[in-house]
Amino acid sequence: MSHTWFWNLIQNDFKTGNIGFEGCMRLLEKMQINFDEDHFKHVFKKTLDKHTGDVISMDDFRAIYRALVHRPEYEELFKAYSTDGKILPDGQLLKFLVKEQFQTEANETTALEIIMKYEPIDEVRKKRQMSFEGFIRYMNSEECSIFKSQHRTIYQDMTQPLCDYFISSSHNTYLISDQLMGPSHLWGYTSALLKGCRCLEIDCWDGNNNEPIVYHGHTLTSKIPFRSVIHVIDKYAFMSSAYPLVLSLENHCSPKQQEVMADCLKTILGDKLLSSPIGGEIEISRLPSPEALKFKVLIKNKKVGTLEESLLRMEDDYHGETEEMSGSDIQSDNEDSDDTLPLQPSRSPAKRTRHPRSSIPPQKKTRVKKAKIALALSDLVVYTKSQKFVSFDHSLQHQKCYENNSIGESAARKLARTSAKEFISHTTRFITRIYPKGTRMTSSNYNPQEFWNIGCQMVALNFQTPGTQMELQDGKFLDNGGCGYVLKPGFLRDPNTTFTPRNVGGYSRPMSLSIRLISGHQLPPSSMSKTNKADPMVHIEIYGVPEDQARKKSSVIKSNALCPKWNETFSFNIQVPELAMIRFCVEDEVSLVSNEFLGQYTLPVMSLNTGYRNIPLMSKEGIKLESASLFAHIWYY
Repeated sequence: MSHTWFWNLIQNDFKTGNIGFEGCMRLLEKMQINFDEDHFKHVFKKTLDKHTGDVISMDDFRAIYRALVHRPEYEELFKAYSTDGKILPDGQLLKFLVKEQFQTEANETTALEIIMKYEPIDEVRKKRQMSFEGFIRYMNSEECSIFKSQHRTIYQDMTQPLCDYFISSSHNTYLISDQLMGPSHLWGYTSALLKGCRCLEIDCWDGNNNEPIVYHGHTLTSKIPFRSVIHVIDKYAFMSSAYPLVLSLENHCSPKQQEVMADCLKTILGDKLLSSPIGGEIEISRLPSPEALKFKVLIKNKKVGTLEESLLRMEDDYHGETEEMSGSDIQSDNEDSDDTLPLQPSRSPAKRTRHPRSSIPPQKKTRVKKAKIALALSDLVVYTKSQKFVSFDHSLQHQKCYENNSIGESAARKLARTSAKEFISHTTRFITRIYPKGTRMTSSNYNPQEFWNIGCQMVALNFQTPGTQMELQDGKFLDNGGCGYVLKPGFLRDPNTTFTPRNVGGYSRPMSLSIRLISGHQLPPSSMSKTNKADPMVHIEIYGVPEDQARKKSSVIKSNALCPKWNETFSFNIQVPELAMIRFCVEDEVSLVSNEFLGQYTLPVMSLNTGYRNIPLMSKEGIKLESASLFAHIWYY
């Protein structure tokens, strides 16, 4: 039957005789077969070597199709459950699902649905059976991916306060290269939003003609208009996620241009902009949830006075009014970097007289830094007020739930080392943003895992810089439907928790994980190879609390990127699986001392599927390599 089906499928293309390289490629595309061009060229050339000329017959095409599609490891599984080696009845498919894929809840309907969806041969499908062709299509589908299909949708509770979530966050979003000379570009915002990022950074400076600009201050990075940035944000804000978007403003503008900023935000974002508390409450004792803030844009910036004063002012016209902030209120976002907040020394007292001051009175008579903030902009800040971090104790006594801290990676690392318990207690109450140190001129990234381990919500990375750090970021936020919000484990949400990454204590839920790495399929060839060759090896890495960190590697398979076979088993014991990430990285062994990256895939350990699974591979830039994958058997308890 499969023989007849195959001929019927391809005979039209051979009507006028044999076909060449291009025709063969078109036919594979028509059959929706993913292939890597280098591997296809190699297989095509091998077929041609058997006879003269540069065209192939139907028999040749079948040999090419089989070389690219019929995988012996699939055939082995198929034959183990097939009654005659050719057909898999629905009852046998069900056995395979329960016994091999650990789908204990599967029933006859499940098996039938799979047959209806993946079996290409009509006569076989009508008999509620599956051919090897159908089995291949099922095994290559998303249903057999290593990533749990339930986790591709929003499955977590989205009604908890904002501080209970890890939030996908970007640093210097406008940069698409380094921090000194590189271009600023609107694409930085578009691409971050399309990736599901929910906290963008905007560095604002005074521009010509009273138009604020966005760039990395005091550097040669190019400049883009603030207005254009907000237009792009307006267009793409909720394309990949319906949950709230936070705009973290690093504000270096004069009061006059801050007013222009406020006006831009209001007129361009319209109803999307959150400018007053939901439900009109003035006393905020708990942050609202992502669910309650759906399709809203929140402004994260300095704020003067109370919410009540803001709401009263909104009823009046207070254009052109400013308020001075004393040094203790000023939050420069890059305290451990070269970024400086241009502060104007004040010659006269605050111009505003209508409402009493409510900021901290200046300390002793030292020269206090003063920054002027336009009330029009200040009043747009509701749940995400930037507050300078003093100490955990100070926050516990004075900080309000809607006040957030930004802490540079170096200071945060030091605090995590010396006061982990207090740091975690702090992140159960307040949104904490971590940002890269200013000396990372090339826009390199730190390891985000160490800050997720202590519950930091906004661990901001340079999205434009590929590498393991961004792969962890992308993998973490694949979870929960890729919506940019991932609920923190219970022990990082409870203010009375005693958990610390170095002392997990009673919070350990050990997982024994076993991975049998079976094979690879159409791996990217080495850049050193003139054909389709590579000497691939696979690293399997666990990132998590310190005692869970682990790295194991497979043997090297010489000269085979098309279908390397390993059949090696790796075991891991993971104490805190809720925080652990797993990364599969394929490298080409160039020499004894250097390897070349070929592809990788990173995902949360809790999102692992059990059974025989395909592991898709991503390029260095985070783009899916359509035809490349690893095949493994995953099991854990």
